Amino acid sequence: MTEERNTMEGQASMADETVTRVFLGRVRTGSDVHADSTALAVRGGRVLALGDEARALGEVADEVVELGDGLLLSAFGDGHAHPLFGGLESFGPQIKDLTSVDAIVAEVGRWAEAHPDAEWIVGASYDPALAPDGEFDARWLDAAVAGRPVVLRACDYHTVWCNSEALRRAGVRDSTPDPRLGWIVRRPDGSPMGTLREWHACDLVLDQVPAREEAELVEAVRRAGLAYARAGITWVQDAWVEPEMVEAYLAAARQDALSVRVDLAQRADPDRWREQRKQFDAARARVTAEGGPLLSARTVKYFSDGVIEGGTAALLDPYLDAPHSCGMPVWEPRALAEAVCAFDADGFQTHIHAIGDAGVRAALDAVESAVRANPAWDRRPVITHVQLVAPADLPRFAALGVIANFEPLWAQPDPLQTDLSMPRIGAERSERQYPMGELARDGARLSFGSDWPVSSYEPLEGIQVAVTRRTFDGDPEGGWTPHQRLTVEQALAAATSGVAHQAGADDRLALVPGAPADLVRLSADPRTVDPMAIRHVRVLGTWLGGDPTYRAGQA
Repeated sequence: MTEERNTMEGQASMADETVTRVFLGRVRTGSDVHADSTALAVRGGRVLALGDEARALGEVADEVVELGDGLLLSAFGDGHAHPLFGGLESFGPQIKDLTSVDAIVAEVGRWAEAHPDAEWIVGASYDPALAPDGEFDARWLDAAVAGRPVVLRACDYHTVWCNSEALRRAGVRDSTPDPRLGWIVRRPDGSPMGTLREWHACDLVLDQVPAREEAELVEAVRRAGLAYARAGITWVQDAWVEPEMVEAYLAAARQDALSVRVDLAQRADPDRWREQRKQFDAARARVTAEGGPLLSARTVKYFSDGVIEGGTAALLDPYLDAPHSCGMPVWEPRALAEAVCAFDADGFQTHIHAIGDAGVRAALDAVESAVRANPAWDRRPVITHVQLVAPADLPRFAALGVIANFEPLWAQPDPLQTDLSMPRIGAERSERQYPMGELARDGARLSFGSDWPVSSYEPLEGIQVAVTRRTFDGDPEGGWTPHQRLTVEQALAAATSGVAHQAGADDRLALVPGAPADLVRLSADPRTVDPMAIRHVRVLGTWLGGDPTYRAGQA
């Protein structure tokens, strides 16, 4: 896995070789050899010295940063996210944090009135727990906008809610059958309700939406990068990339609109993955040649299944509320294994969305098939989300070298869990969700992601939940499934060195002399504050390859 290392070297070469910065105060190196240090010096985009040697350089440094009661550590990474989608959410109705159907409808109506020339009203991402069973009616949106089509993505991005005009333009009628991969939610009389679940059903409407202009996509990338810099993040795995998105990222790189490194995971389609092999290889070559030091495209993304709250995650045993259903696998397991083997042979890293225990098993089987079929190489496969795992499959992560990428913010009993997921799978399976602690004890590699804009991109929020397994209101007092909690040190490692390992950036595993100077400065040490206050620690600065991308208080 050399592409990320090349990116690191390219970024280091961008830094001013003559500028020396010295940070004085507590430094978490993440190294077993150096442990915490009292100072760190940077020059030429890399760590120059630690401790007394670094402190001595403060007398001749171009800049000295006093950390005070804060902490300097390796910058955070986001091992699974959708930054372009996150940036695009800022262009439509602002519905993400609204807490009722009425509030969403009012915001859609307000935005439509303010944008009379918009042919389609497109927004994201609403909370599916705001309606019973996550089923939303087109007529609710019709009350605000009847003459123009409206389509809103749920926060899980596996469901859309649209108005009657959007259904009409998509040709979705009473007689329209459910597509192979998707469900059209219907009213008792059989008419389409306005909620569409999973790929082919959502695409009935989404395929009708006019394509975004390149300038808008580039601006979305720019906004996403600035948000990440404010959060202390310097590397992101974009985990769902279509061909037009590759073009947008290349344009962003040409226009210097990137402030964070991004690896692009091109999405493999179960219906046409064979023809995609040449396309993905060509896109990887273009990004390597034209994308500059911040962009790579070394990963292929697969969706093994859907989501539990929508009843589409693939389960080994049926859903309690739908005894006839074990969910909706996106790939037949044998076909998934065949595709993973093929792209693995092409030198692509594997990145599989797997949420249900059957989806996770199929993902593990696919990785195992690739390991057996292909010559050994530094493949570092990733299975992401890992919500529900059969106990027999837990040891397979470490045995196969699979990185378990968790979105730790999800490991709490919030309404998405209590109102939708838990009733569908029952108490026993609910207690097995997000097995971070067990996998860590088994010796599996963990990395953290956000799945932004599905959930917050702020790493410290996820770290707090990983450590406490409690909601921000403090429920439950002893923690939900407390045996799955991580220590603060384990959680920090998953968000820093764990993501660096996933990225293939072995020189970024610890802040030691010669390492890239990807840094984040915090207002306090998360290891010493009240665990329920970790999310209140502030990011005061972010440095990418030694250069600042964010400083608190500066524009």
